[in-house]
Amino acid sequence: MKGIILAGGQATRIRPITDVVSKQLLPVFDKPMIYYPLSVLMLAGIREILVITSPKYKNQIAELLGDGTRFGIKLEYRVQEKANGLAEAFIIGEDFVNDAPCALVLGDNILWGDDLKSQLNKAVNNLQLGYATVFGRRVKKPENFGVAAYNKRSGIVTELVEKSSKPPTNEAVIGLYFYGKGVCDIAKKIKPSERGELEITDLNNEYVKEKKLKLIPLEEEEFEWFDGGAFDELLVASQQVSKKQRPERMIGSPDVIAFENGWIDKAILSASAEVYKKSDYGKNLKKTVAGKKKTNVKATEKKQLDDLDLFNNTGKL
Repeated sequence: MKGIILAGGQATRIRPITDVVSKQLLPVFDKPMIYYPLSVLMLAGIREILVITSPKYKNQIAELLGDGTRFGIKLEYRVQEKANGLAEAFIIGEDFVNDAPCALVLGDNILWGDDLKSQLNKAVNNLQLGYATVFGRRVKKPENFGVAAYNKRSGIVTELVEKSSKPPTNEAVIGLYFYGKGVCDIAKKIKPSERGELEITDLNNEYVKEKKLKLIPLEEEEFEWFDGGAFDELLVASQQVSKKQRPERMIGSPDVIAFENGWIDKAILSASAEVYKKSDYGKNLKKTVAGKKKTNVKATEKKQLDDLDLFNNTGKL
């Protein structure tokens, strides 16, 4: 299975901050924002990930994440020249997806929860049954979102509308989507909307027509979700990470997830902790190393990682 992080656009809602730095590199407490969507894909067991950026910020993001070796994954990069809509990710990344099942997450989607991994596993299982999956969250102002009506027993979405003045429900569809084979072909058939973009809602409605789209609700009591494209959301997200993160249980850390998944070993996690030893992030990584048992990495993977400068592996664009 493949994964795509869509980190393009100009982030005009939070200018002037984004005049000189990518929105996805802004701090959410002790980590750059893009760590959070990357962590979500890794929690779903996805190791081949494409990062789509705007031309202006492509080198910044690639310099941070590199080729993924440090996290035991493979990262590639593409550019979205203009903000032509979320569904364009599957046109830009068609050769990367190569007709495999694929998850798309927005680069400003900040999401975590103790039970998140099991919910992601449900989405993966849905793919095996022939269903695409979106995730929902009840919101106070559904008119500002794409919202879904769905059968609560089966999870099948019956209606999906974008920013309607009379939304059928208050279940907003957040920026995380799982699709089976053929999603790139569907994306190529979508026509631009009135604002000239390939809308993800239009893509999802192709699945709704076939009764092949399910929704997994993420309740506020169990999961934290924030839109990183707004000043107030960024502030509250940082406050919540600060409040709920524990040194031995970090939120949104691809280093820790890679270790827990068995994709890197203690030596590699320790190396990351050493690089960041003067920051709270590095200190927390060190505590994670101290509190975890040794994780085995497959011999073939270990050979690739041995004697490698993990922080000198920038992504090639």
